[in-house]
Amino acid sequence: MRPEAAVVLSRKGETRLLRGHPWIFRSDIARDRDVPPASVVRVVGTQGRPLGTGLYSSTSEIRVRLLQRGPEELPAGWLRARLEAALRWREEIAPGASTCRLVHGEGDGLPGLVVDRYGDYLVMQLLSQGMDARRVEIVAALAELLEPRGILARNDPRVRILEGLTQEVVPLHGEVPAVVRVEEEGRAFEVDLWRGQKTGLFLDQRENHLAARRYARGRALDAFSYDGGFALSIAPQCEEVLAVDVSDESVARIAQNAARNGLTNVSAVNRNVFDLLRELSDAGERFDTVVLDPPAFAKSRDAVEKAVRGYKEINLRAMKLLNPGGFLVTCSCSYHVHAEQFEELLGAAAADAGVVCTLVEKRGPGRDHPVVLGVPETSYLKCLVLRRLA
Repeated sequence: MRPEAAVVLSRKGETRLLRGHPWIFRSDIARDRDVPPASVVRVVGTQGRPLGTGLYSSTSEIRVRLLQRGPEELPAGWLRARLEAALRWREEIAPGASTCRLVHGEGDGLPGLVVDRYGDYLVMQLLSQGMDARRVEIVAALAELLEPRGILARNDPRVRILEGLTQEVVPLHGEVPAVVRVEEEGRAFEVDLWRGQKTGLFLDQRENHLAARRYARGRALDAFSYDGGFALSIAPQCEEVLAVDVSDESVARIAQNAARNGLTNVSAVNRNVFDLLRELSDAGERFDTVVLDPPAFAKSRDAVEKAVRGYKEINLRAMKLLNPGGFLVTCSCSYHVHAEQFEELLGAAAADAGVVCTLVEKRGPGRDHPVVLGVPETSYLKCLVLRRLA
């Protein structure tokens, strides 16, 4: 496939690209005159050296998302071939899964494209000009390969505005109902694909839900529970589970999902987690298992300092609530709070709480959310399992 135009990098941009990152920023470009929006472009260095091929965005700070490195032309049919490869990988790691991420942007060589499976329905996000311009081809390939009953575009993330695209939630194939019933590792959920968080469920935590089940026991607390993903997963191993969320809608959904699965030991309450953790600690309450899965506290670099204080506070109080021998499953989805920083604040929280904790397991997003080496933006989710010794 012959590129439609060429983008010439600055020396800084060439160096950055050769170090392995697949994004080319506006400040990395020396010349991109008359390049059509959403086009496939040839990327060249300062001396005319061919460096690769990518998708061009005319308004985004990320001007080019690399598709292929080197001088070779992009093969014809590259888009469908990469979709097929992504689907084959999911069949290897999650055969028969009714909920799964099928395409994960750069992790599948399809930057700016997300596709999630919810039973017989697909939810996709077109997050760049290049992928949005190819929506008809993408939908046609997915419809043929997977035969879904419906495909919904959840094109509501703010990043589309930065790409000069409109925010929208629209069906692209078949019909998609307001509520879909799905299973995740034997547990039944009702999912709102049109209005739910992300594309409906937090699919990046799917494998971590199972991991938490291995450690769960006794009396459990699941904070920032959303739809009860962790609570429902660990409930069969626990005497009782208290699920906490600040949203009335989430609390109602947790109760419904628990009843749907016959889990009578799960209760859900609407509370501010920070306040409740403090009250439980002051009241001398104790738990054998605590799960913390808060929303991103740092959505920009400017918010990191405040986010670190927030993460430290909730983890300090959770550690105080744990019985000796109990487990804390603690997560952060803030990309700007890096893994080393997250571990450091957990150590500080344990010291201030006057407890000793060991690190049992380090985890990240599920294997259906591939992390690309050298691209830290794809490694946003941290999930650590800690055990309190004393």
